[in-house]
Amino acid sequence: MAESQADRLGVLICGHGSRNRLAVEEFAQMVEALRPKLAPMPVEHGYLEFARPILRDGLEALRGQGVTRVLAIPAMLFAAGHAKNDIPSVLNTYTAETGLPIDYGRELGVDRLMVAAAGARVRECLAAAVKDVPLSETLLVVVGRGSSDPDANSNVAKVTRMLVEGFGFGWGETVYSGVTFPLVEPGLRHVIRLGFRRIVVMPYFLFSGVLVSRIRQHTERVADDHPEVEFLSAGYLGQQPLVVDTFRERVDEVLLGDTAMNCSLCKYRSQVLGFEQDVGLAQESHHHHVEGLEESCTLCERECTGACQPDGVPIHHHHPHSHGEAHHHPSYPHADHPLGPTTLKSKDSSPKD
Repeated sequence: MAESQADRLGVLICGHGSRNRLAVEEFAQMVEALRPKLAPMPVEHGYLEFARPILRDGLEALRGQGVTRVLAIPAMLFAAGHAKNDIPSVLNTYTAETGLPIDYGRELGVDRLMVAAAGARVRECLAAAVKDVPLSETLLVVVGRGSSDPDANSNVAKVTRMLVEGFGFGWGETVYSGVTFPLVEPGLRHVIRLGFRRIVVMPYFLFSGVLVSRIRQHTERVADDHPEVEFLSAGYLGQQPLVVDTFRERVDEVLLGDTAMNCSLCKYRSQVLGFEQDVGLAQESHHHHVEGLEESCTLCERECTGACQPDGVPIHHHHPHSHGEAHHHPSYPHADHPLGPTTLKSKDSSPKD
C-alpha cells in the first residue's frame, strides 16, 4: 500500500468498548491480526466507553509515531448512532483541537465477506450437532444488537435472508438483543410455533459481552420449555479471518476515496416512515461520561445495551444538514412494543440490566 510523499498514514480502529474483559481482549487480538495486513502503516485502536485505550489515546499513540494523517475505521457491524454520530463527533473534536487530519471510513456493513464469516460460524455449529436434521426442517434465527435506527435493523434482516438462501434453511427470522423488537426470548417463543424440529441461534456480534451472554440465557430459557425442539447456538463472529479481511478492505476504500454511507434510508437525512422527527438532529456524542470508565456507573449499568443510544446527524454523508436543534436521547417510537424493550423491564418498569 503506497503512502503519499506528504503524509505519514496511520490507522485507528474505533471500537465501542465493554466491561467484559474477554470482549476487550478479543478486540485487541483482532487489531493485532490486522497489523501485518496493513504494514507498514501503524495501527492503533480505541474505544468509546468502558475500556481503555479510549479513541483519544489511540490518536495520541499514532501522533507519537509520526503519523500526519489518520484513516479511522468504525468497528461496527452496521451504521447506526455509534458509527454515524458518536465516533465522528469524537474524531472531529480531536481534529479541531490538534489539526490532525482524520479520514473516516465506513462500517463493516452487509458485505460478502461478512456474510461468509457468519456462514462459517453457522457451518461450524451444524457440523458439531449430534442429531441428523435436514436443513429444510431447520429454522435459522439471527440475533442483531438492536438500534433506534431502522436502517441498521433492516440490514440485520438482510444478512439473515442471505444466510437462509445460502444454506437452504427451511425458514429464517431476525430478532434483537435490545432497543427494538422482537427481542430474543419473545421472538423465539413466537417462531417455535412454526413447528421446525431444529432452531439455530446465531448472534451476529463481533465480540463477546453481556449481550451475547443474555442471548444464550434467553435461548436456554425457551429451550427448557420446549424439549421437543433441538436448539443449537452458533458462535459470534469474533476473529473469523474474513472479518479481519473486511477491515483491510475498509482501509483500502478510504485510500481510494470510496467511503460513502447509504443515505437513502438514513433517518437523519430522509423522511423514513415512523422516524420523521429525527431528520436534521444535532450531532453530539453521549459517551463522554463513560469514556475509559471501567468501574460501576449509575448512568450505564454494566454495559451499553443501546437503550441510551443517542441520535444525531452523520457528518460523513457529504450532504448539508441542519444543526440548529439540539436533541438529546429521542425516544424509540416503539419502546412499548409487547415483543420489544418492555419485555426486559421488571414489574416496577425499571430495566433489569
